Amino acid sequence: MRSRQCIFFTTVIETYNIMIIDARTLPENTIIETEVCIIGAGPAGLTLAHELSGQNFRVCLLESGGTEPNQEIQSFCEGNITQELSQDLSEARCRQLGGAANLWNDRTGQNHVCARLLPLDAIDFEKRDWLPYSGWPFSKSHLDPFYERAQHLYRLRPFAYDAEDWESNQTPRLPLASDRIKSTVYQFGARNVFTHEIRHEIKQSKNLTTYLNANVLEIETNDAKTINSVRVGCLHGHQFRVGAKIFILAMGGIENARLLLLSNKTQNVGLGNHNDLVGRFFMEHPYLRLGMFTPTNRQLFKSAALYDIHWKNNLLIMGKLTLSEELKRRQQLLNSCLLLFPKPKAYESKAVNSLKSLLASSRKAKISKDTLGHLSNVISGMNDAISFVYGNVFKLPEFSYNPAQGGWSRLKGNYKKFSSFEVRISAEQAPNPNVRVTLSQERDRFGLRKINPISWHWSDIDIHSIVQTEKIFQEEIVRANLGQYRSLTELDKGTRPECVGGNHHMGTTRMHPNPKQGVVDENCRIHGTSNLFVAGSSVFPTGGCANPTLTIIALAIRLAEQVKKMMASNAVTTLQRQLN
Repeated sequence: MRSRQCIFFTTVIETYNIMIIDARTLPENTIIETEVCIIGAGPAGLTLAHELSGQNFRVCLLESGGTEPNQEIQSFCEGNITQELSQDLSEARCRQLGGAANLWNDRTGQNHVCARLLPLDAIDFEKRDWLPYSGWPFSKSHLDPFYERAQHLYRLRPFAYDAEDWESNQTPRLPLASDRIKSTVYQFGARNVFTHEIRHEIKQSKNLTTYLNANVLEIETNDAKTINSVRVGCLHGHQFRVGAKIFILAMGGIENARLLLLSNKTQNVGLGNHNDLVGRFFMEHPYLRLGMFTPTNRQLFKSAALYDIHWKNNLLIMGKLTLSEELKRRQQLLNSCLLLFPKPKAYESKAVNSLKSLLASSRKAKISKDTLGHLSNVISGMNDAISFVYGNVFKLPEFSYNPAQGGWSRLKGNYKKFSSFEVRISAEQAPNPNVRVTLSQERDRFGLRKINPISWHWSDIDIHSIVQTEKIFQEEIVRANLGQYRSLTELDKGTRPECVGGNHHMGTTRMHPNPKQGVVDENCRIHGTSNLFVAGSSVFPTGGCANPTLTIIALAIRLAEQVKKMMASNAVTTLQRQLN
């Protein structure tokens, strides 16, 4: 033990004023000793590091990437989600200090790069008898104080997401006739909190050392009850080890599960996988175009500014629509939210759609059997086609605005430019044990097994909930005399469409007090181990429809508080004795 401590302190003395270290500079077979080892420096890992900074114990943060993008390292993120949801995982994950925050791309009119923030709803935490595998070990009210601290970390105030907290005469809610649908809001948090500000803070921390270009290859244990160390490798370089009292996985919804499955020397099925749960219950937020809402009175485009991205009390917010929790319980529906994006009349035109098809065929130098039909549509709707081409060539705002950036409510005379709202839905996915992360026989450059393509598919309750949500929205639009609604899908006829996801990877190390139903317990500790914890959305038992970032940060703050108590009371040693 003495020699291991000497190696650690030699490294720290040499770099005491630079607490972010390139692991490639460490000698071969270095053994680093610390108290807490955090694996992954994305939003979850950086939040943990931030919360543990300044404590009277040492913290080691391991990040596989560097401070700048590196295509060689990024190639380890390769993979795919296939079948009814298509996603290139190399574009959905990021190996770089800051993790997925480097990929957030919501840009406002002022070009701020942000993430959409929203807590899960109370119903998301509940055990729903009609939804198998639902229920968190605690209620939303338990997490609310940590949500508020997450807001503070993001420099945001207040912790308020109901429309009545934000609406005004200039930004009213849609005047619906009943309370079956309510309006709530997203808040937007700046990306640079994780890509720059916290990075600067941890660099100054005296008890925290960050190692970059440090790829954790294996979790090492003699009996699976206590983790001894992690084996770390550098690309084109050497290997070293980190020993600690507490280890926390914060690598994301896919890599957390993959590392557990790869660490199979003691348990041949992988650490924490004695009940075959690691990697199962992979969840995303399916996102698709639902329909077109055409207002009777175009003045609605002026008064619906709440649903655009806009500033309110020095904060960026954006409104959305969701079913009331009482209605979801009564009709046994999953959670979802509806977003409104104005479109000009030409957007829906047959001529415009045919013109897009012809342009796509010309780029591929391929003539399809529908070419003559498309030409006929363009000729018969020439005015719409010309309007579309003119609008895009000259970048007219109604044709060129980006929904992710917003700004449509601030366009001069917008009620003259737009004819309809495109309605999009971000939906909850029912937990499904058959949608899972598994290892393939193909190996990466470290000799570790890659993941198989994740086969994602709809369940019946997913489709049913979207169909019923759309039906209720249509009924409320008509009841309030706001206009007409036309569906763009055939979900009500049993269609199971391809869709995109939100790059929200959840559920693969789900939380449950019973080890036969979850990988981690209510404290996010791997069942059966004394000192291995998991942070991030992989612990979510259900995903709701909210972007997971705020919940990830709240859970990381909660876990940091537990770590502080454990370190203060030597609870790790006590738990080790109990397990033995």
